[in-house]
Amino acid sequence: MDLSDLNSAEMQKFYSEEQQRAMVNEMVAKLTSECWDKCITGTPGNKFSSSESNCLSNCAHRYLEMSMLIMKRFQSMQ
Repeated sequence: MDLSDLNSAEMQKFYSEEQQRAMVNEMVAKLTSECWDKCITGTPGNKFSSSESNCLSNCAHRYLEMSMLIMKRFQSMQ
């Protein structure tokens, strides 16, 4: 994509989309790090144990729920 051909509105849209992508990537990285540190206590083998798998699933679910709750709260404050 040649950014020099974009008008102001297109540039703003492009910038906004890139910010959203960056936020999603940051959220996934943080979720992965937090849940990994919490749930994987030893060196993993070929696959996760059932307790590790359940912990990772629950951790990710709670993390996403809290993120959505926080976003909704901030939106309601505006």
